[in-house]
Amino acid sequence: MAQDLVALSSDYQFWMQKLSVWDQASTLETQQDTCLHLPQFQEFLRQMYEVLKEMDSSAITERFPTIGQLLAKVCRNPFILAYDESQKILIWCLCCLINKDPRNSGESKLNSWTRGLLSCILSTFRFDIKEVGLFTRGLGYAPTAYYPGLLKNMVLSLVSELRENHLNGFNTQRRMAPERITSLSRVCVPLVTLPEFEPLVEALLTYHGHEPQEVLCPEFFDAVNEAFLLKKISLPASAILCLWLRHLPSLENTMLHLFEKLVFSERNFLRRIECFMKDLLLPEAACHPAVFRVVDEMFRYALLETDGAPEVLAALQVFTRCFVEALEKENKQLRFAFKTYFPYASPSLVVTLLQHPKDIPRGLWSQPLRRISEMLQEIVEGQTHGSYGGPFESWFLFVHFGEWADIAAEQLLMVEAEAEAPEALLWLLAFSGSPGAGRRQRSQTMIAQTDAITHEVIGFLDQTLYRWDHLCVEAPRPRELARELLTELRGQA
Repeated sequence: MAQDLVALSSDYQFWMQKLSVWDQASTLETQQDTCLHLPQFQEFLRQMYEVLKEMDSSAITERFPTIGQLLAKVCRNPFILAYDESQKILIWCLCCLINKDPRNSGESKLNSWTRGLLSCILSTFRFDIKEVGLFTRGLGYAPTAYYPGLLKNMVLSLVSELRENHLNGFNTQRRMAPERITSLSRVCVPLVTLPEFEPLVEALLTYHGHEPQEVLCPEFFDAVNEAFLLKKISLPASAILCLWLRHLPSLENTMLHLFEKLVFSERNFLRRIECFMKDLLLPEAACHPAVFRVVDEMFRYALLETDGAPEVLAALQVFTRCFVEALEKENKQLRFAFKTYFPYASPSLVVTLLQHPKDIPRGLWSQPLRRISEMLQEIVEGQTHGSYGGPFESWFLFVHFGEWADIAAEQLLMVEAEAEAPEALLWLLAFSGSPGAGRRQRSQTMIAQTDAITHEVIGFLDQTLYRWDHLCVEAPRPRELARELLTELRGQA
């Protein structure tokens, strides 16, 4: 980002001078010079957008105080606006200047001024279909009479038409043609971050016609998902769910965005991971089995590629807990059986793992732990091995509910647990740490030392504190000691 800003600042001054020359004289020479430099200027605009989209509006005006002058000069140059590609990138840049929550009169004036430029461009935007004519004929205005205040009315008009079209279904006399919806989605690509266009974006995402193929263009889905990930747009969970169900690459990019955050963030901060996932609406959207299966498969591949990285394991466990909470909140009587979400797992094992420790007296935690250990041993080493996949499938299911492994570790520290079922708990922990090992290797792995012991302890303490918070465990002194040790270990790691 810093290198991009340095390079862009040098180009910025060059193009500012060029635009001033082109703006002051309309001679044959300046027209020829404009056409000659147009490809390089378009590339500059594209680079400018890539930088602006990562900044908020106040930072943009602070870093580029004359950005408004530059974009205004572009808007007045007919040779630049003659190309659709230039128009699109220019609109993207202008949208970055709009502050959704202006904090003072200066930001409000900038918003109004920017919307005025956008209206000017939109009035001359050359669409494949006569969208401008549709707006103006319906509202009784000529294209030159566009004002920022009319944007809201235009959008509401289209939203109403889309919803009416959706309700009428096969009523072909009042039905919007698929080609027109496709063109409308393409027109919206550079406009998705404008607050005024959010109702139209939502209406397009939730629109379902009777066409056999997708009518919204892929670029529209990409633009909406990028704006959502960058928090440039606010949409309800239902619209995001439609986005991911209709365009798989958007969901995949969202998961890659999550993994990227995990890689570049500090380890073992589960509360931060939880907040980030909820901001992405992943647990809520995953209540739909199709979304859950995609998310789950990407976690599976991430674990395989990273050899079970602790960051990915922690993220999977947080996701599962948030997903189960969202599922229970959405509908107490589940619309989908749990087998829909875990089709390759033992149903009885899934039911046992789904038991929330909070609903079980603490003194009885060893009982479900013993059942979980016995069922896993039977699947992995017994006769039912082929019924529910290999050891990895059983391990992958178990680590979804990794708090049971943490509780097993806690139980082993208690005399009562050691007296009741040490072998079952030891096997469970050994299996959790090395699912691919054979029976003999697993026996050698039980309560074993590793080079990464510090990081293991950090993870255990962080997960314990995280779990105590959700289980409302009252343990002031142990909690204080755990936090002190966690702080000390993080300083050494």
